[in-house]
Amino acid sequence: MNAESRIAVIGIIVEKESAVEGLNSLLHAYGRYIIGRMGIPYPKRNVHIISVAVDAPQDVINALSGKIGSLDGVSARTISSGVSGS
Repeated sequence: MNAESRIAVIGIIVEKESAVEGLNSLLHAYGRYIIGRMGIPYPKRNVHIISVAVDAPQDVINALSGKIGSLDGVSARTISSGVSGS
């Protein structure tokens, strides 16, 4: 990673099962930046809750979060650390 990279967590809620393939494709495409991922199915509400930890430049984090959030039936929000480094 370069000196501009940041640690961030992208919180994702998937409300439509049809969005899962597109979401997984995006996560695969950005895989080199992903530190870890945790998914929790919540059948009572028919949603999936996913958190993705990343270490990437801010523009990459913004691009990934934006692309995820643009998927139909998916909501995404990002929390970034103030710590940058290599």
